[in-house]
Amino acid sequence: MRIAIVGYGKMGKMIHLAADRAGHDVKVIVDPFSNDKNVTVQEVRYIKKQDFDCLIDFSSPKTIIDNMKFYIDNAIPAVIGTTGWYDRLDEVKAMAEGTGAKLIWSGNYSLGVAVTMEIIRRAGQLFNKLDNYSVAVNEVHHRHKLDAPSGTGIMIANVLVDELDGKTRYTTNLNAQKDEISLTSQRIGEVPGIHTVTFDALEDTITIQHSARTREGFANGAVKAASWIIEQKPGVYCMDDFLSDFFRN
Repeated sequence: MRIAIVGYGKMGKMIHLAADRAGHDVKVIVDPFSNDKNVTVQEVRYIKKQDFDCLIDFSSPKTIIDNMKFYIDNAIPAVIGTTGWYDRLDEVKAMAEGTGAKLIWSGNYSLGVAVTMEIIRRAGQLFNKLDNYSVAVNEVHHRHKLDAPSGTGIMIANVLVDELDGKTRYTTNLNAQKDEISLTSQRIGEVPGIHTVTFDALEDTITIQHSARTREGFANGAVKAASWIIEQKPGVYCMDDFLSDFFRN
């Protein structure tokens, strides 16, 4: 598979390494702010669809909507790892409706995180039988991360909202209301990502945590998602769509 990478920061470089290890060819690298010798194009609008099979975007929340519009208009299969835009998801789906676009988006492509999500989903179902526990989500990332809360933190909170009776939304306020799940964020050092769900009662505390040691897990998952999306029918897909195939097969 021939790959284009948009955004050549730490994640972009890790994706390049993961693609090489998997036997794929990185043909195009886009980054207007990098002087790295591997960068081939400064702006997304100058890329040519015929030069690659799929694109992986880990760029910036400031440019991602314009980037996706370009991918949709040009029917470019794309893996979207950039976060901080989910409040405009319906807008993106509307743009892609009836086109030949193939997009998959996720706040986290790590397969380890995917398994953790399923554990959290099952935990939510079980805790519906216990009404004396409170629940909260906390995420920690490196100080360079632009958005807060993280895309993964939002995904986890929404899983809990879906599974826990009486929970209707998450909040970033420290003092959550009875129908809310508290989602807090910290930015420190070079932490790749720590996501923690805490169920707390008077008698005990139960914690579910995923700690990323490196960005390699995110990159490997994104490359696998690229191989998957090019085989799909046009549409806007999420990580659950990919994982249902991945774990079934």
